[in-house]
Amino acid sequence: MASLEKSDALLEEEQLLICRAQGGDRQAFAVLVERHWDRLYRWLYHLTHDRHTAEDLTQESLLKAFANLARFRTPNNFHAWLFRIAYNCFVNQWRSPTRARQPFPENLQAPGEGPVEQVLSREALQMLARAVGRLPADFRAAFLLRVDEQLSFQEIAEVLGIREETARWRFFKARQKLMNVLAPQLNREEV
Repeated sequence: MASLEKSDALLEEEQLLICRAQGGDRQAFAVLVERHWDRLYRWLYHLTHDRHTAEDLTQESLLKAFANLARFRTPNNFHAWLFRIAYNCFVNQWRSPTRARQPFPENLQAPGEGPVEQVLSREALQMLARAVGRLPADFRAAFLLRVDEQLSFQEIAEVLGIREETARWRFFKARQKLMNVLAPQLNREEV
């Protein structure tokens, strides 16, 4: 019950910040940026596989959000609206003929009990990261919005500019593709 009240209070505070930012209060928008930067960057990083590209896209998305803040209507989900802008920036960058693909970093850190568990966890995370990285961009985007950002299918649909049923289908297909890729490797390790 207390966590629900806390989330309601945060939502009210965010709505107030949005209204203040729409009125020209740059400090209010700076607080919104601070709250959403990490999640937006992390999601874009998973889509692009490149730290610098993700940083550039995050900055571009936030600048576009600031420029179009007057168009945002407060009953809507600001988080989903921001991710929609970021996805559009990603798609524009992805379609650009000058884009360069970067490999997924191999130095992922994984928590574990001891050195053996850490190595096994790191290998499993790397295997999962590679499998997610091989998903088509539209499936990967839906999958990461659901898993990492915990958005509803309706919010994913808003972010990606698709119907809710399509968002569900893309997530399902992404999960299915991951299972097809990972299941044989996991079964091999159990034997």
